[in-house]
Amino acid sequence: MKVGVIGTGLAGLTTAIALSRRGFEVTLIGHGVRKSNSYLAQAGIAFPLSDGDSLRAHVTDTIRAGKYINDEEAVWGVISKASEAYDFLSSFGLRFEMETEGGHSFPRVYTIKNETGKHIMKVLWLRTKELGVGLVRGTAKGLGILGRRAYGVFVDGEFLRFDAVVIASGGFTGLFQYTAGVGTNLGLMIGDAILHGLPARDLEFVQFHPTGYVGESGVKLISEAVRGAGAKLITEDGERFVNELSTRDIVARAIYGQMQKGKRVYLDARSIEDFKKKFPQIYAFLQKDGIDPSKDPIPVSPIAHYTIGGIAVDLWYRTGVKGLYAVGEAMSNGFHGANRLASNSLLECIVSGLEVARTIARERPKNRSRKEPPYRPFEPGEVETIRELLWEHAGIVRTAEGLREGLRKLREIETDERLKLLARGVLECALAREESRGAHYREDFPVMRKAFERPSFFDGRCRL
Repeated sequence: MKVGVIGTGLAGLTTAIALSRRGFEVTLIGHGVRKSNSYLAQAGIAFPLSDGDSLRAHVTDTIRAGKYINDEEAVWGVISKASEAYDFLSSFGLRFEMETEGGHSFPRVYTIKNETGKHIMKVLWLRTKELGVGLVRGTAKGLGILGRRAYGVFVDGEFLRFDAVVIASGGFTGLFQYTAGVGTNLGLMIGDAILHGLPARDLEFVQFHPTGYVGESGVKLISEAVRGAGAKLITEDGERFVNELSTRDIVARAIYGQMQKGKRVYLDARSIEDFKKKFPQIYAFLQKDGIDPSKDPIPVSPIAHYTIGGIAVDLWYRTGVKGLYAVGEAMSNGFHGANRLASNSLLECIVSGLEVARTIARERPKNRSRKEPPYRPFEPGEVETIRELLWEHAGIVRTAEGLREGLRKLREIETDERLKLLARGVLECALAREESRGAHYREDFPVMRKAFERPSFFDGRCRL
């Protein structure tokens, strides 16, 4: 049985390894581990395994951060498998240190020199090679779907036939002007799935990381672990204005508020001893730009970091199309709710990869047809214009007027219909959610409202 896995991030590699161990013929589709957001992950993975911690405490923290619209079954389903995920990584000889991040009631963030993604991905990539997992270097440009059945994937115009397809292509932060993630993460597969009639869930919830860095070396990320180690957020006047270990939505809006007042914001890490040893990746790009974190406050501003919404799946990572599954940031089943708790994303990648392999092994979908679905060429067009539009109109602070203006502008943009559809889903669902909850903040509706304590779905129109 042949399975195609779109994406070479942590969710994709975990899926490929788990399926290969079960005897499936697996092909990864992508450009290698360095072209994934997983490789860039700094801080770590949330595991509720330390003394005094518990599954219930981690579940409670996740739901509190998600502002109470998480799917509770999904939360328990992921966190109850944290031990399995830890053992999966440990089996490759990986060893971790523990740190604290915002929103967690216990130290439960397991990291490797604050370059966690880099170390994990190198090891898993090597394992896929040892298991004989195939690799097609290229970009998935479309899903091969006819009716309610997946038949394969179009890769740069060529149709590859599979018995099952797993979408592990990541989210769509690349549709925003400022992101430290991989710029090619445009959400094309999410938009393609919507175009084929599959609903997306919670598209309005886009998490902005509070401490982005925009410098000569590009857009980078100053890990939350730096604040966990004692760094403080200050204005240019030296004024501290927020609890640095609050959840990311609160900290990002606080920084944004200071910037709207015309003030520059800095992360003061001068109290951290051995910064270079603790945060080598961050130290390297700061030094390159002439900043010594032991002497100089670091200029920061929020950037698009994680898209909570994605293709709607069930607890077993199945979509509404036979033979088509989705894992990692490409999908949404309500685990994160309205706001992702720090370091829960890599945990979800591993758990979803292991779980979807069990689902496929149980269902064993078989593609007996020789049909070849129609192909839609990818025509990116004015992608940069969409990036500017979403940053301006669906950014950290939103209003009905701004969202409607964004929708009006979007109609005039010439770009691939799937990207346009996805962008419209973000704007329309943000407009429909007349409240502020988690990563979604409406200046004209600045409080949570009981009437909106539920997820949104978008299949061409937003349903709340």
